[in-house]
Amino acid sequence: MELQSDTYFSILNESQGGYREKASKFIAIAIPVGTESEVKTTLDRIRKEYHGANHFCYAYRLGFDKRQYRINDDGEPSGSAGKPIFGQLLSFDLSDILVVVVRYFGGTKLGIPGLINAYRTAARESLTNASIIEKTVMARVEINFDYPAMNDIMRIVKEKECRVIDQVSDERCTIRLTVKMSFLPSLRERIASLNRASILFRVNGLPE
Repeated sequence: MELQSDTYFSILNESQGGYREKASKFIAIAIPVGTESEVKTTLDRIRKEYHGANHFCYAYRLGFDKRQYRINDDGEPSGSAGKPIFGQLLSFDLSDILVVVVRYFGGTKLGIPGLINAYRTAARESLTNASIIEKTVMARVEINFDYPAMNDIMRIVKEKECRVIDQVSDERCTIRLTVKMSFLPSLRERIASLNRASILFRVNGLPE
């Protein structure tokens, strides 16, 4: 059974947006990231770059399944900053992305509705200014087999639109390739249908 989709959307590179309200300045920075470690490194960089700011509120979302995420109000009233930023990630349906909104306090309190509007608007502008790209989820596969199975294996590899990374052809052959995640179940089934006990199928280095 094929997956419904193996693509998702992210941004190509860093982009910015801004908003001003009652002398408070909000600078939103959208950054493509792939791991929580990257998130931490990026937050450290932005805090140093805007060292005079009062708040660094953010939201991020990671992975093609979009299940890994976090929001942070950084001292603003609960729900007034991180949540509206994250709402824009949902609205644009993006992942592998961090949006940080840096606030310079202007001396006048905006109230919770005012803060929500400011953080949401700044975040939205940073995403509107971004180059949105479609990313394809790929699985890395290694197949080990005896040479007589070569023609059958290569026919299936072509049928499933795999990209061959490298291969070794000998009495015992190895082929390493990438395949769209949605094609992985049927690739596994087609290889298994050859009914050869000598074939070893690994996904990302793990035996199947």
